Amino acid sequence: MEIIVLQHKKIMIMKRIVSGMMPFFFGSFLLYTSCKKTSTSTVTPAPKDPATAPVAFIDRFSSAAGHLQVRTASNGLPAANAPVNFDQAPFITVGFTPNGQVVDYYNFDIQPVTPAPIYVLMQQGQTSPVAGQANIIDVLPGDAGYNDFWQINTVTVPADYVANTITSYQEIVAKGYAISKTSGLVNCPVVPKGSTAAKRYSSGNPGLTQGWYKDSVVYYFNFAEAALAVTSSGQVPVAPIYVTFNINPGQPNGGPGSGFEMEPGSTQTHNVISVIPSDAGYTPLWAVVAYDNASFNSVKDLNTAMMAPVLVPNAGTVNCPVVNIQQ
Repeated sequence: MEIIVLQHKKIMIMKRIVSGMMPFFFGSFLLYTSCKKTSTSTVTPAPKDPATAPVAFIDRFSSAAGHLQVRTASNGLPAANAPVNFDQAPFITVGFTPNGQVVDYYNFDIQPVTPAPIYVLMQQGQTSPVAGQANIIDVLPGDAGYNDFWQINTVTVPADYVANTITSYQEIVAKGYAISKTSGLVNCPVVPKGSTAAKRYSSGNPGLTQGWYKDSVVYYFNFAEAALAVTSSGQVPVAPIYVTFNINPGQPNGGPGSGFEMEPGSTQTHNVISVIPSDAGYTPLWAVVAYDNASFNSVKDLNTAMMAPVLVPNAGTVNCPVVNIQQ
């Protein structure tokens, strides 16, 4: 009997201990579940600061990116990722307008007729881009599909979206944001940070614009001498430009590598554009027509250029935005 009484007392003591600990266990369980819930909750990512973000590496003159402008040991083209001064040869040319006025245009090398997409973020219900948000691209010079000409794609983000929270095309897709392709087209060559091209045809910002590429900052020029739109087939529109070289194509060391023929002691070529920015049909993407340099002296305007013997009817499409017409 004594053993049974002792066991009964031990059981009663254990019940009191367990009963006293129940609030502790229950409180601990609530604390655990509360912490677990917090750890699995969705956290809104913080916006990125372009001033402290990494900068993308740009090389427009590599063999992958360049066509007419490919760096060699002797041609003096800028080093990879080094700032480029586009206001000096071979990046700027003096030619003629259709009626024989002197025209200045930049040379941004051969570009394809298929534009690349650029993504512009707009909050739901708005018709203007998110204030402070840099546009987003997904290709750089040298990548397959890169083009200085970008087709505008609008991306609809929530009304409470904070600028520069999204900084890559991959994030746009992951979020499932709606993308709408427009017919709008912009000429925005991506260049190394610090590059300069001071001339513009009309009012406009000659400086660099910041964008995003896979969470890194990119810099690009914006040439807006005329409104541009893709063609019905979704391509960049083209117009002819008539050019001639120091040595004719087909001759030893001839064609672009020999340089444009110029007037003695001058930078004046007899290259002739077929339209100017105020004309309908203007485009800075030119279909190059190479004429015989024997006609150099006679070519002064579009009419005389069209009469010169053609050596190469389609020598490529080059991005050469018009930046000045002398009156």
